[in-house]
Formats: sequence, structure tokens, C-alpha cells
Amino acid sequence: KVLPACLLLALVLLAPALAAQHERGLIFNLDVGELCLQSAQCKTGCCHRTSGLSLARCAPKAAEFQECSPKSIYGVYYKCTCESGLTCDADKTIVGSITNSNFGVCRDPQDSYRQ
Repeated sequence: KVLPACLLLALVLLAPALAAQHERGLIFNLDVGELCLQSAQCKTGCCHRTSGLSLARCAPKAAEFQECSPKSIYGVYYKCTCESGLTCDADKTIVGSITNSNFGVCRDPQDSYRQ
């Protein structure tokens, strides 16, 4: 069967819109500065808030020697987790995990072997 011309035209016009939907959506693949509820929504992997009353926004991960938080079950951070290859040198206590106050500093684990 041959598709009607209007249906074919609609498919041609909608194809780019459907493809763009997967590149960046309203819920996932969010850019730095966009509102978020979970770190999984952000391209950077960090949904950050400055205080308990502030709105959370996607933020860059912490670089070497910057303050950080270890990975959290909540998915929202007051300090972002470290960039790939770095570890967050923090006190990883249960109380700190619950109160989200166990901050540390991003360090390169290879540095300890170079000394």
C-alpha cells in the first residue's frame, strides 16, 4: 500500500523532533544550571543544592583539591562528587551520610604512590 501524502509529510516533519527528544529531555540529560531532583538526571551526574531550602540544580563534578561529598543514596549533594579518576577523601560515617555533612577533598589516588 502507498501512504497518503499527508501522512508521509507528517512523518518527515516529526522525525527530527523525535530524534532530538533523546538528545536532551525535560527529565534526563540536563545541562549545568537546570533544575533537578536526582543526580541521574544531570549530564554531569551531580544534582547540587546550596542549602536545605534551595532548589537543586545540575552542577559540574568537583575537581582535584575541591570540596566533595562521597556518593550518596539520596542523589542530591551539597558538595558534588569528584570527577572521574579522583576519590573523595572524607570521613565516611553513617551519621555523616544521613545528615549529608561528610564533606572531604578530591584527591588523585595515584599521588600517594608517587611520593
